[in-house]
Amino acid sequence: MAQCKAEPDDWLTVYLKYLLFVFNFFFWVGGAAVMAVGVWTLVEKSGYLSVLASSTFAASAYILIFAGALVMATGFLGFGAVVREDRSCLSTYFSLLLVIFLVELVAGVLAHLYYQRLSDELRQHLTRTLAENYRQPSAAEITASVDRLQQDFKCCGSNSSADWQHSTYILSREAEGRRVPDSCCKTVVARCGQRTHPSNIYKVEGGCITKLEQFLADHLLLMGAVGIGVACLQVCGMTLTCCLHRRLQLRSY
Repeated sequence: MAQCKAEPDDWLTVYLKYLLFVFNFFFWVGGAAVMAVGVWTLVEKSGYLSVLASSTFAASAYILIFAGALVMATGFLGFGAVVREDRSCLSTYFSLLLVIFLVELVAGVLAHLYYQRLSDELRQHLTRTLAENYRQPSAAEITASVDRLQQDFKCCGSNSSADWQHSTYILSREAEGRRVPDSCCKTVVARCGQRTHPSNIYKVEGGCITKLEQFLADHLLLMGAVGIGVACLQVCGMTLTCCLHRRLQLRSY
């Protein structure tokens, strides 16, 4: 009787092990995806970060990179814990899953809070940046960000090209008669910003604010979706880990 009772217990343990092993593989892949999204956001889109009033967007990306790296490292620990059937490793694995879940929760809250005030921040800060900081000696990084922003999104000015009429740079002698920066031009050549005809410069309804706001919203949505997907995997993983840990504990008695 004791042998018959032990057999289904062992089958259940084996079943839980394989299930946790499969979960851990998808969890590891999810961690790689989280880290990739964070790195891609910072590397490919870092040129726009200088025109943002706060560092919340960048902080969310850094948190995703940290969480992704931690997920991948935890995945290796999970593989070892399952193969060795080590209860202490399983406990550590569960604790790390919980920590990662909390880290992703913080990133999600930051992204949500930033999304709520994204439009107001852009409208206040971008207009002021174009007027006060563009082409100023101590703002080379901001100047490069604005030029890249206008070329990538094919826009001119925060709300329209008329915003540049209040720019310190455009009103200075350094502008050499330009009415908008050369980065507003459809084909960038020296002093092309002297002519503001629609055939020469970008005339986009809503200006760069609308384009940048949509871009940031899309990225925040992507980061949130990836984070939620991995968080759901973590809940499953924590449940399976608890079940396997309990089964191994009962088997040891």
